[in-house]
Amino acid sequence: MSGHSKWSTIKHKKGATDAKRGKIFTKITREITVAAKIGGKDLTGNFRLRKALEASKEVNMPKDNIDRAIKKGTGELEGVSYEEIRYEGYGPGGVAILVDTLTDNKNRTVAEVRSILSKGGGNFGETGSVNWIFDMKGLLVIEKKGVNEDQLMEIALEAGAEDFGESDGDIEIKTSPHDFELVKEAVAAKGFKIKYGEVTMVPQNTIKLEGDKAKQMLRLIDNLEDNDDVQKVYTNFDIDESELEDI
Repeated sequence: MSGHSKWSTIKHKKGATDAKRGKIFTKITREITVAAKIGGKDLTGNFRLRKALEASKEVNMPKDNIDRAIKKGTGELEGVSYEEIRYEGYGPGGVAILVDTLTDNKNRTVAEVRSILSKGGGNFGETGSVNWIFDMKGLLVIEKKGVNEDQLMEIALEAGAEDFGESDGDIEIKTSPHDFELVKEAVAAKGFKIKYGEVTMVPQNTIKLEGDKAKQMLRLIDNLEDNDDVQKVYTNFDIDESELEDI
């Protein structure tokens, strides 16, 4: 698992602060609106909207906020039109960075992303410069302690898992984006503890960071994620989990 995924897991475990909650609501609201605009409000055929609604439940977003976001997406209420743009760049130590945004003003967003990267010890990249390093995959991280690995592997493979691995004492299961929910449900139904699960951009290789560069990288990621237009940040850095916990 890349360092960014581990960092996300740690932050999720510790919980979002009240100061961050408003920004989280903003990002999820935009995602719900765009998902409803693209695929309609029928959850059966709209996987993206289902995932956005799951995210809204995790942070206890008020139902009224959710309903308004859906109606803005379907055109039942007037709303802002958002454009999806992916930016590419590099962080400290040459780490690859993908930044997915939803914006109503791409000139503002590109300027802000460029500035955050520059101030954080990174730089802006051309389209295609780092995107090739990542593959879209479903990623599940299972706590290894007390797990019957043979049973877990059998259940996951039957549900459509593609690959297994180990990282920092946890078990990683990779799937195609299409099979992610099936594998997740099959594993959870048998009582296995899922520490992290998401359809994400998984790097083909990672760059190890330590000390000051690790701290600089995490500050850069937090500053990117703190921007209202930024929805997701993907990287290929790796930092030891013990160091992540200390930071």
